[in-house]
Amino acid sequence: MKGILASLALCALISSAICATGNWCYIGSGCNDTTWPTLFPQYCNGSRQSPINIISGSAKFDANLTNFTFTNYDSATKMKTIKNTGKTIKVTLDSGVKISEGGLSTDYDTLQFHLHWGNGTTSPGSEHTVDGKRFAMEMHLVHSKATYNGNTTLAVADSEGLAALGFFIEASTGNDTDSPASWEKLTSFLTNVVNAGSEHDISSSQISLDDLLGSVDRTKYYRYLGSLTTPACNEAVVWTVFKESIKISSNLIDKFGTIPLTGNSTSEAIVEAYRNVQPAQTVTQSGSSRNAASAAFLAFMALLLLQL
Repeated sequence: MKGILASLALCALISSAICATGNWCYIGSGCNDTTWPTLFPQYCNGSRQSPINIISGSAKFDANLTNFTFTNYDSATKMKTIKNTGKTIKVTLDSGVKISEGGLSTDYDTLQFHLHWGNGTTSPGSEHTVDGKRFAMEMHLVHSKATYNGNTTLAVADSEGLAALGFFIEASTGNDTDSPASWEKLTSFLTNVVNAGSEHDISSSQISLDDLLGSVDRTKYYRYLGSLTTPACNEAVVWTVFKESIKISSNLIDKFGTIPLTGNSTSEAIVEAYRNVQPAQTVTQSGSSRNAASAAFLAFMALLLLQL
């Protein structure tokens, strides 16, 4: 069946050393995400599972959700390798990349990022949805509490041991191709990882995380407590989902629906690589109700002026 992903016990969010054992997949028979609660009942059947559908109107403003401090997100020398895990494309990062503040209880080290997609621009594949909308792709930046020094076994045993930043990806408007340049360069490496398990050194790529995130306003985000979105679904993640999306040209999005598993022209591609939404969780958002009321009033006055 086209789109059945390899049954490799490799996790998207964390290192393979603590991945769930056994076969799992996204859309295969007997191993897709509807079977995970049975295959991995300890956590995948839990009460704070991810991803979720975020209802924007129900997310209360929380003034404690301050601006993040991003350390070395502007460095063009921190990306180490790109890997086809058989489930996703994962990029590992060198030490020294961190996040702090943003309502987090402590500093977190940035370990890696990976992507979720559907099947090109024709079939969206973000994991989180907002008011029922599913975006073309979703990028997850995965962090571990700095006090754990990269020990993800300790991190997943802590209810807030991991912090994940979720960024939606949408096709840019217009007829542009191969843009922005940072994403064109990143996707150019996909031809180097056509086999499941293959890995390629990108330390000389000169791409920074800031380059990939572009002009996204990182002060506007949603927050909730959830889980890994792959087995074993450990409920150890502080989720931050940003409101604004990354815009890249549609031809680059389409590349992710053609990544083969075995490196030959007849190979099945990795498609529909996302978990479906789970039961709702309590979601808050950055900012204050006073600021929101002011913005609503200004928008109302602008509308009145237009009608004069």
